[in-house]
Amino acid sequence: MKKNIIQKLIDEKKYFEIRKYLNDLNIVEVSELLNQFESSELIMIFRLLSKNRAADVFSYLDSEHQEMIIKTMTDVETKNIFDELYFDDIVDIIEEMPSNVVKKILKNTDAKDRHTINLLLKYPENSAGSIMTTEYMDLKKNMTASSAISKIRNVVEDMANVYTCYVIDESRKLEGVVSLKELITSEDDEPIQNLMNRNVISVHTNDDQEKVAEIIKKYNLIVLPVTDNENRLLGIITIDDVMDVVEQEATEDFHRMAGISPVEESYLKTSAFTMARQRISWLIVLMISATFTGRIISKYEDVLQSVVILSSFIPMLMDTGGNAGAQSSTIVIRALALGEVDTKDTFKILKKEFLISFIVAIVLAAINFLRIITLTKTPLNVAITVSVTLIFVVIISKIIGAFLPVVAKAFKMDPAIMAGPLITTILDALTLTIYFRFATMFLSNVIK
Repeated sequence: MKKNIIQKLIDEKKYFEIRKYLNDLNIVEVSELLNQFESSELIMIFRLLSKNRAADVFSYLDSEHQEMIIKTMTDVETKNIFDELYFDDIVDIIEEMPSNVVKKILKNTDAKDRHTINLLLKYPENSAGSIMTTEYMDLKKNMTASSAISKIRNVVEDMANVYTCYVIDESRKLEGVVSLKELITSEDDEPIQNLMNRNVISVHTNDDQEKVAEIIKKYNLIVLPVTDNENRLLGIITIDDVMDVVEQEATEDFHRMAGISPVEESYLKTSAFTMARQRISWLIVLMISATFTGRIISKYEDVLQSVVILSSFIPMLMDTGGNAGAQSSTIVIRALALGEVDTKDTFKILKKEFLISFIVAIVLAAINFLRIITLTKTPLNVAITVSVTLIFVVIISKIIGAFLPVVAKAFKMDPAIMAGPLITTILDALTLTIYFRFATMFLSNVIK
């Protein structure tokens, strides 16, 4: 284990060996290793890293360890680290830090950088502007391929991405895009305006980060330009930033589908009280809504008293309805998240789910009918009641499970809130209502 190796070297005070060992690891492995150490040892190990390597490792550390390091660093060390970081990484770090640490960071950045950082911090949370970086490669259309390559060589160290270059005019309006590959394979005197692609895919600073992820996936991009209302280029969003967005959005969807308010910190770092508070609100709502189920059963108490065996099939019908609805809602929510369907496809979605539910319902009802008749001594009219109910329950459950997420999307809500517990609670009430209605119809000669 890497930590044990480092710990042994620390105990033996073999600091040169530690530095040599760390240099053989990539920056992600080093950051994962440092995240396992506490304050004093963490600082000592971090200071063994070279200036450039230290900045790269720092950006991968968790916020808790970043805060430990910043608090113990001198102003000079702080400036050296943050001079090497990209602006989007600096903004991400600042957003996680307490005010006293933020002051120290901003104090050790120059006026121009501080202005850019403050600008990024003012964009709406989870917007394209909040996750973009302002370090991008811009060119003018009257430049030649050779002069463009020369400019790239001079600034490559400060750029987040040089593989995609953006062509802007004197007012910084976005005019086109040209790749590094096109530049190095063109004649030296070829004008940029002859090489650039004028059909540029871009996003606005206030666009939601989820939309950004969808566009990058749709057009298979590694970088996406961000513009303002006048189409002026303000920054770029790189694929690594989008991967963080995808992870964040997926985590939020999983939480909402389970009836839990989204949490930002990791599971082990979130207090039990905080997690209980985030879960209990939905549980209260679902618990109270479940009283409708109890009222339905009370309303048809005479039916249950007359045909007691009906009660034994309630769990199976409710579970099947809930599971059928959850299947449809999960598939539709995922399709909405991936952009495979939209609210305009509502009729197509419902038509498809109806066909699926009809096939599934007939198969389940047939198997259930045979099971009841052959394995139990249930009367034929009860077996028919249960099986017919199952057909209707499965069909209705799948249609509702598919429809509710689309409705949520239409009202600008997260479709994930319509999954799991909420749909199950709604379908439980519908299942019981359908079941007892059919029981009243098919067993009228038995009910007192």
